[in-house]
Amino acid sequence: MEKKPEFHGSDLEKIASYYHMRKEDIICYSANVNPLGLSEKVKSQLAANLDVITRYPDRDYTSLHETIGAYCHADPGHIVVGNGSTELISLLISLLSPKKALVLGPTYSEYARELSLIGGALQYYHLKESQDFVLDIPDFLQSLTDGIGLVILCNPNNPTSSAIHQADMERIIGACKKKGIFVMIDETYAEFAPDPSAITAIPLAGRYDNFMVIRGVSKFFASPGLRFGYGITGSKELLYALLLHQNPWSLNSIGAYAGELMLKDSAYIQATWNLIDSERTRVCQELNAIDGLKIYKPYANFVLIRILKDGLTSFDLFEAAIHENLMIRDCSSFETLEGEYIRFCFLMPEENDRLIDCLKRALKSRQ
Repeated sequence: MEKKPEFHGSDLEKIASYYHMRKEDIICYSANVNPLGLSEKVKSQLAANLDVITRYPDRDYTSLHETIGAYCHADPGHIVVGNGSTELISLLISLLSPKKALVLGPTYSEYARELSLIGGALQYYHLKESQDFVLDIPDFLQSLTDGIGLVILCNPNNPTSSAIHQADMERIIGACKKKGIFVMIDETYAEFAPDPSAITAIPLAGRYDNFMVIRGVSKFFASPGLRFGYGITGSKELLYALLLHQNPWSLNSIGAYAGELMLKDSAYIQATWNLIDSERTRVCQELNAIDGLKIYKPYANFVLIRILKDGLTSFDLFEAAIHENLMIRDCSSFETLEGEYIRFCFLMPEENDRLIDCLKRALKSRQ
């Protein structure tokens, strides 16, 4: 039997080649990028100021730190910037070099890759489907056993779209502090949450020095190619070590300039939140009315769905969608996610309607 292909969230070229279609014709629901695209205000200002590339960026990124601080309500002295959140994740894991790390799964595969590069042992704490992938805090705290040097949390989590609220996150950080464990919190999707202030750990940086929040602009600001990320931590020692090991001018002039523009674009930020919050509510109401699907409450700009219809797989739904030029995520490649699951992000209303209709037809055809 021919093995089915596996595709990831941004495999447009691979999918286009396999299904003999033009990638330009594919509507991508799997990359989790803001459907509004790059802000027109940022685009015009950036185009008018491309001469920033003729100058080195400020080595200390002072103005950018202040802008990030104002945007996140954080101390600029707690901030480090980098070449995308990926660089900061890599630097942090490399510097800490934990012999054992506990990762909340299922989740983004890059964490495991970085840990493998430094030879660290990886232990997963599995979110439970029976609890709708909502973290059981007391049970999780029991898993903080001796030898763990690093805990990695994605909040909201990818692919489950579940979230840990700030009070519970403080319980985790506090418990880890007592055990000498550092916590890395990836908040890539936090700005999409119904109430970002309820889940972000950034306000805790003034009280704890054993964690770092990492964010970027790839998803919320629709700028994955810019490679601008930032981290926030109350640990002065860690900040010093990161800057010592980081290449000078890691973030280029365009990234630093555009990053400031993005974080100050309040109209775009509000428009994005309004769109995602409205469509998240509307789409989930429609999905909940469809027999054969189980919807898990989403906090990010995407939703995880379990297929309950016998004989219908996640790959079946993936193919039904791709044959209509709609690309969703078949979640079978997430190693700790058992069962038949798909994930897709919320786009513009007409695109969301098109996908819902596609899923309804695919489910009906199996009756």
